[in-house]
Amino acid sequence: MAKAEPRKTFAIISHPDAGKTTLTEKLLYFGGAIHTAGMVKSRKSKQATSDWMEIEKQRGISVTSSVMQFSYDGYAVNILDTPGHQDFSEDTYRTLTAADSAVMLIDAAKGVEPQTIKLFEVCRMRKIPIFTFINKMDRDAKEPLALLEELEEVLGIRSCPMSWPIGSGIDFQGIYDREKQHVELFRRGEEERTIIPLFQDEENNEKVKSIIGEALYTKLEEDIELLDIAGDPFDKEKIDNGMLTPVFFGSALTNFGVESFLEYFLRLAPAPVPRMSDKGEVSPDNNKFSGFIFKIQANMNPAHRDRIAFLRIVSGTFTRGMSVQHVRTGKRIKLSQPQQFLAQERNIVENAYPGDIIGLFDPGTFGIGDTLVEGNQTFTFGGIPHFSPEIFARVRAKDAMKHKQFHKGMQQLTEEGAVQYFTTAAPGAETLILGVVGQLQLEVFEHRMRGEYGVEVEVQPLGYTLARWIKGNKKEHELNLIQYGGSLTVRDREGRLVVLLENEFAERWAKEKNPDVEFTSTSYE
Repeated sequence: MAKAEPRKTFAIISHPDAGKTTLTEKLLYFGGAIHTAGMVKSRKSKQATSDWMEIEKQRGISVTSSVMQFSYDGYAVNILDTPGHQDFSEDTYRTLTAADSAVMLIDAAKGVEPQTIKLFEVCRMRKIPIFTFINKMDRDAKEPLALLEELEEVLGIRSCPMSWPIGSGIDFQGIYDREKQHVELFRRGEEERTIIPLFQDEENNEKVKSIIGEALYTKLEEDIELLDIAGDPFDKEKIDNGMLTPVFFGSALTNFGVESFLEYFLRLAPAPVPRMSDKGEVSPDNNKFSGFIFKIQANMNPAHRDRIAFLRIVSGTFTRGMSVQHVRTGKRIKLSQPQQFLAQERNIVENAYPGDIIGLFDPGTFGIGDTLVEGNQTFTFGGIPHFSPEIFARVRAKDAMKHKQFHKGMQQLTEEGAVQYFTTAAPGAETLILGVVGQLQLEVFEHRMRGEYGVEVEVQPLGYTLARWIKGNKKEHELNLIQYGGSLTVRDREGRLVVLLENEFAERWAKEKNPDVEFTSTSYE
């Protein structure tokens, strides 16, 4: 993608089954990146471009964050397609650190759902602009005004509808574009857009009325009048600060309203923004290259067993073959085979610019949160946190002869951030303990160990539900935890001291008995 093209780098967030993967496919379709939009529905259906892992194809879910790039109407677009399943929310959090804005997908029948709330809070924490697409209008849906009320009451964000639906379900007739003052009519199975000006002359008004029916026409008139009088006005500054969300209606499955949404989004979404480092703000206009690793993925190409580190470019120009400084280790690294992605399809990239995402072959050098810089710069971008797992289990290889493959798999999957592992802190025979946020992560771990590393694992659940990192210089024997059996002292893969606890009562007890120790629920890379 050429430097002259303005960059738009965004993530799509939603509750599972809201249609996120389908929307991603349609955006890629309009960008010319794919010729047929596939849907994730079952193992017999055409597989979606953004779902490449075998278990994703089998289950019809997204459990990794895909990175996809295409050009559309003079813009270079970087889509970060995040997992919808709540068990993978930590991967989504990391991905959002690389995005400049977010598209929040809402199911018109279900409204604001629990996982949407969690992901929205992450966006709010980062103060990034949020654009809302209310999906599945071709099915029975809640009243549009009720959906806007939910956005305000549940999420606490004001909204400004850019389009407005005409009916829903079997009565869905299309959308009204408030800025352009025209109706785009919904015709199932038709690819051509039928657009008619409205409220501008009597002839067109009557034409639209005859197509959608008098009842829907009257309701549309009343709704638009109400929005004009009582609705929040468009305010670009509030949108940029994440205080106001532009709202669009449509149906990703039938391709309706998606192109209109994309055109508005590209015009309104922010260009690459400055990033904060430990030495102050780094602007995209800075002519020296810098970037950070936000994701690592092993075995994207099963035939080559490769490992890719995903880098968000913050400033300067990336050139293939350039030498950069790996700030954490102080080593200089030559980046010789940078790639850009469309799911499994890859292209070697010669140049990349602020806002772009590139993949770097990783022989084990990179970690999540690592900063890469040109020249002798020494700053680092803010750390990316690991959150406390909620499910813990002892894990070992069933076949002791596969010890080497087992440890390779554990190391690589941990470095991806897919799972966390701990070892018992007490000297002697160490036990390996796996920590995950949700049950599905355990299943994916077992599936990948078997499929990618050829190792059958034995997983023995443990009764702990919390991990707390110990801040300070305390050693394990100095902690007062012996009197209460609901805890276990371990170390994470970086050697940091961690206490596993059965429940919040055990945590309170540990804090009371160790008043000079800080227990934290996150560890920063």
